[in-house]
Amino acid sequence: MRAFLIAGEPSGDALGAALLNGLRQLDPDLSIAGVGGPLMAAEGLTSLFPMSELSVMGLVEVLPKYRALKRRIAETAEAALAFRPDVLITIDSPDFCLRVARRVREAAPGIRTVHYVAPSVWAWRPGRAERMAEVIDHVLAILPFEPPLMHEAGMSCDFVGHPVVSQRRATPDEAAAFRAGHDIAPDAPLVLCLPGSRRGEVARLGGRFDEALMRLRDRVPEIRVVLPTVPGVADMVGTMAKRWPSAPVVVEDAAEKRAAFAAADLALAASGTVSLELAANAVPMVIGYDMAPLSRMLVGWLLRTDTVTLVNLVSETRAVPEFLGRRCQPGPMAAALVGLLDDEAMRGEQLAAMELTMERLGRGGEPPGLRAARSVIGALEPRAA
Repeated sequence: MRAFLIAGEPSGDALGAALLNGLRQLDPDLSIAGVGGPLMAAEGLTSLFPMSELSVMGLVEVLPKYRALKRRIAETAEAALAFRPDVLITIDSPDFCLRVARRVREAAPGIRTVHYVAPSVWAWRPGRAERMAEVIDHVLAILPFEPPLMHEAGMSCDFVGHPVVSQRRATPDEAAAFRAGHDIAPDAPLVLCLPGSRRGEVARLGGRFDEALMRLRDRVPEIRVVLPTVPGVADMVGTMAKRWPSAPVVVEDAAEKRAAFAAADLALAASGTVSLELAANAVPMVIGYDMAPLSRMLVGWLLRTDTVTLVNLVSETRAVPEFLGRRCQPGPMAAALVGLLDDEAMRGEQLAAMELTMERLGRGGEPPGLRAARSVIGALEPRAA
């Protein structure tokens, strides 16, 4: 099989690497080309150009670099057509990937197209799926309720499992060593503070989260706060945390972050996939999120569900308290955190929802990368007349 793959950001690189590993298990003669990052390179992909260009252009200020982005779209489409693949596999990053897919579809309609990660039409902008169906044949979904939505839009779709179920988790010994290394007593309540991975999120949520944790400390003086962060905001988080009265421990190293998640008793987190990482580690959580006023108003009009927390959606419960928009205030979030510490029934309900979420996302089954590979190969089989 000949496959041309495109990933535009680190999360897509991780998905692509696992998929490539699975494809090679099923087809040792696999031939590949495309765009990817270091993880896909480790699986044998020589990237057409550095993926970091797309990470910057796709996520930060697209308009000033629009011409460069257009050139990369054209270059990638031309390379895909020259490679003559059996399948074009685009991985997340729809602003870039689907534009390439459209050019390939127009020039060579016979090339099968697969997109990895369904658009979140269950939350907002349902028309995205119909537009995607113009250039995509098959979708690899990472949430179990997504395939019917993709079928309705005119694409075949398989749920292949969420990557969180195969991510490495720290051992109890590593968690204990983390506490000891940061002078956190074994019985001290350890709270994770996760105000987001983008600078705007940290700016909007950081102060509110810190105030909520200060109110929690008024009730539970012995709590310790750990603030895991990522490279894109680490400098900002470090500077901000020095001014916070809650004086959190800031960790950026991947192994340290894994250990912090394993050691934690509770978390206050921004909305996003981090809720699944917390669920994988059985860390009860409170979710908070807010946007700029105009964005908040627009999303409020477009939102199609009463919750945005993935644990709530996948488990079909509302076990995780969330405080969105104007409700994202320190007082209510602190009260919810206190409730999770004091109310065993509330805590137990959330832990059960997390366990169900992990089960539904594929924990204990075949690795998502291998499931995705089987789905890709299945999508290439001749369609029934």
